[in-house]
This record gives sequence, structure tokens and C-alpha cells, in this order.
Amino acid sequence: MERLRLAVSAHRPALPLPTPHNHLRRRHLQLQPFPNSLSLSLPISPHPLSPSAPRRHHLTPLLASASAAQPASPKPKSAAAAEEGGGAKPIPLLISLAVGLAVRFLAPRPAEVTPQAWQLLSIFLTTIAGLVLGPLPVGAWAFLGLTATVATRTLPFTAAFGAFTNEVIWLIVISFFFARGFVKTGLGDRVATYFVKWLGRSTLGLSYGLAISEACIAPAMPSTTARAGGVFLPIVKSLSLSAGSKPNDPSARKLGSYLIQSQLQASGNSSALFLTAAAQNLLCLKLAEEIGVKIANPWISWFKVASVPAIISLLATPYLLYKIFPPEIKDTPEAPAIAAQKLKNMGPVTRNEWVMVATMILAVSLWIFGDTIGVSSVVAAMIGLSILLLLGVLKWEDCLNEKSAWDTLAWFAILVGMAGQLTNLGIVSWMSNCVAKVLQSFSLSWPAAFGVLQASYFFIHYLFASQTAHVGALYSAFLAMHLAAGVPAILSALALTYNSNLFGALTHYSSGQSAVYYGAGYVDLPDVFRLGFTTAAINAVIWGVVGTFWWKFLGLY
Repeated sequence: MERLRLAVSAHRPALPLPTPHNHLRRRHLQLQPFPNSLSLSLPISPHPLSPSAPRRHHLTPLLASASAAQPASPKPKSAAAAEEGGGAKPIPLLISLAVGLAVRFLAPRPAEVTPQAWQLLSIFLTTIAGLVLGPLPVGAWAFLGLTATVATRTLPFTAAFGAFTNEVIWLIVISFFFARGFVKTGLGDRVATYFVKWLGRSTLGLSYGLAISEACIAPAMPSTTARAGGVFLPIVKSLSLSAGSKPNDPSARKLGSYLIQSQLQASGNSSALFLTAAAQNLLCLKLAEEIGVKIANPWISWFKVASVPAIISLLATPYLLYKIFPPEIKDTPEAPAIAAQKLKNMGPVTRNEWVMVATMILAVSLWIFGDTIGVSSVVAAMIGLSILLLLGVLKWEDCLNEKSAWDTLAWFAILVGMAGQLTNLGIVSWMSNCVAKVLQSFSLSWPAAFGVLQASYFFIHYLFASQTAHVGALYSAFLAMHLAAGVPAILSALALTYNSNLFGALTHYSSGQSAVYYGAGYVDLPDVFRLGFTTAAINAVIWGVVGTFWWKFLGLY
């Protein structure tokens, strides 16, 4: 027996042999769903739950510990070899290049478009095709497009790189650092857990608690993807596993599938509710300003216009999904007590959390009233980040390690720069006039043209794997088409921007948060597409009907 024990130990060194205390440890699951994040501590039952569980269900605790990300395991030799022999994917590369070359050398250039503008359009279309097909990572492909504009002398170096000093792009970059502060301090997790404590006695209540907590966090945590991966996915996974709802398993429909889809679909409305809730919102207003549509007091104007349709849609989404995609478990009476215990384990609010709260209140206040006192949005963000660095809530290493921020700086600036130069060279106005003539040939009124253009902008997103890439590629052109069709300017600019948030839940690839939630393994791909389209239709009805009356009341048209 002793030899057998030694043999087992030799082959499985990471699993200790039974001791008088190990039977307790084996009943717990060590869950680490996201680096540097806290997840809801819910004990797991040692007995599997029956698929035919009654409507009333008791959650049992699942021990989920918060810890830093584990060191990455060494890559297999085959994977390392594949990386060394990598590079651009041949077929997407050829197709992307073919798009631009066809425009440059085969399509006839209109007389009113200069050769320089036509050449820039061909490079821009090649860049957009690459963003859709993915021959290289987004940043790398955008850099190749930028290189082409300089190497072919389509744009001088200063013009090609001019957007790297764009205030809005730097505001977006700083927003990534704010999001890291929420995750690092645990403040976002604490806020969400409070809502679980207050509203979590039923599955529908849990869903509302998570959706409302995201709406509360959103204006000060300007990254939908960071909110999804750093705050809400860990909590949803913990709640689901505690109920015996496992990913990639038939039991996923017990609880996890519904919570995942409800949170994903509601997040679009949270992002549309506040100007500073998502990166693409800021980018849209900057692009609108370049076309000549400037919104006074943007933070308040944005919230006022979005408030009624966004709040109604936000409150309707969990209930409607509860009906069309119902969870098997309806009641979770122990969730509030478990959340309360988690809050107790977290202890009192830490100094860093208080600093984070005060800094975000200051930043949001400056975003709201900055125009009045002469403080721009990016300066307000810089002040907030400086406070976090001075008081040690964030370290400079945290900022350097936020790779997505620096990647966004690169390819955002490239896309915005190209789009801006296309506007300056007259390409956008030429395209919008062409579309306006087509719409006029059908004798469409501006409300009808508005509906056609908005629907087209929305469903084209099936071709994009990023909300911000979609905005950078098409927002300026579609806004110009609206204006040429006679749609009121402010209504056009804001409606397109709201849609830029709502189409983020169409598919599993349509946004960063979609990829995060789909990667949890709780929803099958056919359900993702079905629910994405269904919820999009519901949102269109709510925003269309409610927005029509609300925006008329506000005098937008």
C-alpha cells in the first residue's frame, strides 16, 4: 500500500494525498476567471443538482478566491514554431489588397475627385477590408496602411500622423487606465456585489441587479469590455457554478446562459446612456465635429437625449430575455446572504477604493461641467489619472502593462487620421451626395431616409469585429449621408452613436464584451446569433417608438 501511495505521489505531485483536512478542501473550487479581479464567493454543493429541479432553488456556497493571474504555461513546440513562421494570412491578405487595387486601377475615378483623394480611398478601403478579414492583428494592419499612405506620398508624414495628437484618442486611452483602477482596487466588484445583495432573491432580480450596477459604474468606467471581463463575468460565473450551471454542459441553461445573455444585451444600453461609458462614444462626437456637427455641452446633452429610450430598454431587456430564453432556475433566495458574506469578507472600503471613488466623482463632474469652467474632457481625465498615480492607486507599470490602451492609441489614430483626411479631400461629401441622389430618386422623405440609413449602418456591423473599427470606417460617411438626405444634424449624429453601442451584442465577435461573454462557454453559437438579432429588433422598436416621441419633445426635429 505504501508503494502504491508513493507511485501516485510521483505521478501527481500537484494533488496531495488525503489528510484529515483535505476532504474539506476537495469540496471547493478555486476559480480565477480574470486577472486581478474578485469574484463572488459562493460555496458549491457536493451533490449534483437534478435537471428537473423545482422553481425554488437554494444556492450553496462556492469558494472563489481572488488572486493575480497565474504564470502562463510554456507553449508547446508546435505552437512556438507556428508563431515563428507566422506573418500575414495569405488569403485574407490577397483579398484585402485586391479591394484597394481594384478601386485604384479598375474603378473609374469621378471627375470631381482628385487623384490624391482617390488613392487615399483605395488605401483606406484596403485597411478596412483587413480589419474585417484579419490578415494581421488590427494594430499591425493599420500600421501597414499608414506606411502605404506615406510611402506612396499620398499624405505627408505630418498629416499621416496628425491624429496621434487627437485629444479624444488620448481620452480613450486614459479611460483604459481608469478601468484598470476599478478592477485593481476591487471597487467595481464591491458595487456589483451590493446590487446582488439588494436584488438577488430571484434569477430575474439577479439579472436586474447586475444590469443596474453596470449602469451605475458605466459613466466612470469608460470601457464596456473592461466592465465585462473585470467585474461582471467573474460574478456571473460564480453565481452559475454555485447553482450547478456549468459551461459547455447541458446544465448551462439552468442559470448561466440567461445571466450571460442578459448582461451582454443590457450592456449596450448602459453604454449608450452616458457619453463616457464607452470609447466609441467619444470617437463618434469627434468625427461628427470634423464634419461640422458640434454638440453643445456634450455630456449633459448626450444623457438627456438618450435617457428615456435607454432606461426603458435597459429595464425591458432582462424581462424579455427571461421570457424568450428562460433559465431553468427561477429563485435564488440565498444569493443576498452570500453576497452579504462576501462583502463582510472583503472588509471595509479600503483607502484606495475611497481614492478611486473621489477621483471618479471629480472626473465625471469635470466632464459634465467642464465646458462651463473651461476644462476640456481630456484635461479632466489627465487630472484624474495624475491623482491615481500620485496616491499610488495605480503605478506607472499598470499603465505600461495596459497593452490594449496602447494598441488602441495606434490603430484608432490611424483610422481617425485617414477618415479625417478623406473628409478634407472631399471623398466623404462626394459619397454622401451620391447616396442622397439615390434616395431622392426613390422620393424618400427624410424620416424614411433616416430609417434606411440607420438600419444599414446597424446591420453592416455583421461584417465588423469591433465597434470602434466600425465607427472609424463608416461613421463619418453615414453621418454625411444623413445630412445630405436632409435629416437634422444633431439627431443624425446622436442616433448613429447610440446604434454604435447597441450593435455590440449582435454576434460573438461584434465587440470585446461579446467575445468575453461568449468565451465563458455558457451560450451556444446558434443562440448567440438568434438572441442577438431578436434583441436588436426589440431595441430598434423601443428606441424607434420611444425615441420618436422623446426626441420630438426635446426639439431635435
